[in-house]
Amino acid sequence: MTDPNIETKLSHRQTAEPKVDKVTKFERDYEPPSFTFKEIREAIPSHCFERDTLRSASYVVKDLSIIAVLVYSATLIDVYLPQTLRFVAWLVYWFFCGAFATGLWVIAHECGHQAFSSSKFINDTVGFILHSALLVPYHSWKITHAKHHNYTAHVDKDQVFVPKTRKLLGLPPKNDQNDHDDGTSILEDTPIYSLFMLLVQQLIGWPLYLIFNTSGQVYKNRWVNHFNPSSPIFDPKHYNDIIISDIGLIISLSIIGYFSYIYSFMTVVKYYLIPYLIVNHWLVLITYLQHTDPKLPHYRENQWSFVRGAACTVDRHFGFLDSIFHRISSTHVAHHYFSKMPHYHAEEATIHIKKVLGTYYMFDDTPIIKALWRSHVQCRFIEDEGDVLFYKK
Repeated sequence: MTDPNIETKLSHRQTAEPKVDKVTKFERDYEPPSFTFKEIREAIPSHCFERDTLRSASYVVKDLSIIAVLVYSATLIDVYLPQTLRFVAWLVYWFFCGAFATGLWVIAHECGHQAFSSSKFINDTVGFILHSALLVPYHSWKITHAKHHNYTAHVDKDQVFVPKTRKLLGLPPKNDQNDHDDGTSILEDTPIYSLFMLLVQQLIGWPLYLIFNTSGQVYKNRWVNHFNPSSPIFDPKHYNDIIISDIGLIISLSIIGYFSYIYSFMTVVKYYLIPYLIVNHWLVLITYLQHTDPKLPHYRENQWSFVRGAACTVDRHFGFLDSIFHRISSTHVAHHYFSKMPHYHAEEATIHIKKVLGTYYMFDDTPIIKALWRSHVQCRFIEDEGDVLFYKK
C-alpha cells in the first residue's frame, strides 16, 4: 500500500515565505503572516508529538463500548416504553449514537494521519476497519485528505471546500459598483432557498463529495469520485489502495444487506442508517466551519505557503460534544500544522501555538447554528483575480 505523506516534510514546511512587496495591496489590506514553521515547532513541548498506541486504543474501546450500550438500550425501547415515549427515546439514541460514531470517525481519521500509533500497520488496520464500517473509503479518502492538508487554503490545489470564483458561478464581472453579487436570481436571495441548500449540504454533503467531488476542485468533463482508481484526484501508484478501499465498502454494504434481510430494512434504518446520517451531518458541519468563514483568506500560488495555509482554519467549541468528538474542532489549527500529533496532546499544543500565531490564530465563539448560517450566506465566492482573497456574498 502507498503511504501518502499526510504530514508534509519538514524541509517543505521550512521553505521561505513568499515575499510581499511593500506597495502590494491585498483585499481588506490584509498582511499575510511571516512566522515560520520552525518557530511554531520549537514552541511546543516534545512530548506532545509522542504517539501512544494503548492510549489511542483506549478511546476506540470507550467509544465502541458506549455505542454497544446504546444499541442494547435501543432494543428495549419498543418493548418496554409506552408509545408516547418511544419516539423521544429513539431521538436520544440517534443523537448520542451518531455523536459517538463521529468520535470513532475522528479516530479513524487520525489513523489516516498516522497519529494513532507509530506503527503504520496498526494505523491502517484500525483506520480501515473503522472507516469501512462508517462507509468511508479509507485509503481513497486518506490520499485526498493528505492533499488537503498539504495545500490548505490554496485556491488551485486544496481538495475540499474550495471556494468558487465569480466567473465559475456565472456572476457579472467585478467593477467599482459591483463588488458583491448582483447577478443571483430572486429565488437564490430568499432565506428559504438558502435554508434548503443548507439542509442538503448537511444531510448528503458528505456522500456527494465522495461520489461527485462536490466542493472539491473542478475537473472539466471528468467524473471525479473516490471509488475509481482512474479518477484524476489519484495517481497510478494509488490503484491498489483504491481497490482495497472499495472492497472494504462492499463488505460493509453486504453486512448491512444481510442484517436488512434477517431483521428487516426498517430495523437497519433505525439502528444504523439514521445514526449514519447524523455522523455525516456532524462531519460536514465541523469541517465546513473549520474552513469556511468570512475572516479566512485564501491564497493563490504567488502568496501561498504551507505555514500560511495551515493558519487558515478556525477553532471553535461544540460544548459537551468537544470531548465526544475528541476535540477535533477546538484544536484544528494545531492539527493542521502537526497532523501526526495525537488528539490527546493537541489541546496543550494549541496553548503554545497561539503564542506564536498571535492575531493570526483564529478562534470563533459564535453559536454554532448562527456561525453555520453566516458562513452559508456570506461565503459564496471569491474574485477571479488576486493572490490573497476573501469570501464575498
